[in-house]
Amino acid sequence: MFESLSEKLEEALKRIRGQSKLTEDNVSEALAEVRRALLDADVNFNVVKKFIDDVKEKSLGLEVKGNVLPGQLMIKLIYDELVQLMGSSKDDIKMAPQAPTVIMVAGLQGSGKTTFCAKLAMMLKKKGRMPLLVAADIYRPAAIDQLKTLGQAIALPVFSKDGADPVAIAREAMDHARKVGRDVVIVDTAGRLTIDVEMMEEVANIKATVNPHEILFVCDAMTGQDAVNTAQAFNEKLGLTGVVLTKLDGDTRGGAALSIRAVLGKPIKFVGVGEKVDALEPFHPERIASRILGMGDIITLVEKAQQQIDDKEAARLEEKLRKNQFNFEDFLDQVNTIKKMGSIRDLLGMIPGMDKALKNIPIDERQFARVEAIILSMTLKERRDPKLLNGSRRKRIAAGSGTSIQDVNRLIKQFEDMQKMMKNMTRGKMAQMMGPMAGQRR
Repeated sequence: MFESLSEKLEEALKRIRGQSKLTEDNVSEALAEVRRALLDADVNFNVVKKFIDDVKEKSLGLEVKGNVLPGQLMIKLIYDELVQLMGSSKDDIKMAPQAPTVIMVAGLQGSGKTTFCAKLAMMLKKKGRMPLLVAADIYRPAAIDQLKTLGQAIALPVFSKDGADPVAIAREAMDHARKVGRDVVIVDTAGRLTIDVEMMEEVANIKATVNPHEILFVCDAMTGQDAVNTAQAFNEKLGLTGVVLTKLDGDTRGGAALSIRAVLGKPIKFVGVGEKVDALEPFHPERIASRILGMGDIITLVEKAQQQIDDKEAARLEEKLRKNQFNFEDFLDQVNTIKKMGSIRDLLGMIPGMDKALKNIPIDERQFARVEAIILSMTLKERRDPKLLNGSRRKRIAAGSGTSIQDVNRLIKQFEDMQKMMKNMTRGKMAQMMGPMAGQRR
């Protein structure tokens, strides 16, 4: 997530980390690099200009106190501005005081709109809601079948009607939802490869018919500034209430995430982070800003664990991570859980510093079986105390697991890197960096 942008920002901030104080010259030099990094990420030009101006204004003349270094202070300023740029706080779906709540979903073809409808329905179902999915995209081949298949996978009904136009389908779906007691109606509207007048008129007519409480625009985060331009066109016609960024687990440049709130004035409500129906997350600006600056996202990591295991087990896992006591035995216990939580690289990337540590290490998602075989070939004592794993023991483990010594060494090295990162975090370095800086403003 935002790997390229994170790397470029890190390089830019290196220019100021070795300085003893903040000056106009070294701040300007660092921010010139930050500006280039943001423009390379396809962030809107006007957004970049305001961002740089705001950071510069707040940094110049700012006194560095106590143990806080100039580089740390600059990171804090940029972090705060990134959070502000993306919306400051999470923005939830607004439920209607009287059911059903109507959520209209719009976007271009190929943005992941239909899949998002199912993901949102699944998320709401877990919260005790009873969603009804509405197949109002009658143009794209197999769009209705796709929604029905997704609905079947999450055990939720899909309303459709052969031969009817999208406006009539939406109208009848509302009547059906009231009759059967469905408290949320999610309308999947038709998309096109590009914006056209006919499409815009159709979605406007659907809006007038169902009076939605939420109008969400779904866009592909990999398209950068194009996504923002498209969102503007939809917003002018529909009056959007929020934006959804899909494919955030891919090679995302960051332009859409960092531009769309400032340009539209509309919140990003959700992000898609995978293909599965549970791969949807609320958008937390502060967590995304943290990941962009290489600080990780341990809160989301813990939340993902809590979704798969009970509260008691989640608390035990979190405590062991904090105390740097997580060992191979614990890892073995969590292998199946981790498989359900998503991409292993994304999960490890949520641990502060791990993105950098894993930069040149290939991670094959299919290697879970190999990792499990290596750990099972260790003795219980070795799993609990990886320090015992000397050369002869590693050779025995490789033979027992059907892998090479290099495979065993690689796993142990990755595990040790993770432990070091967690040890640094538990020593309070993150809190030390973020805490004192809160009082460094003018």
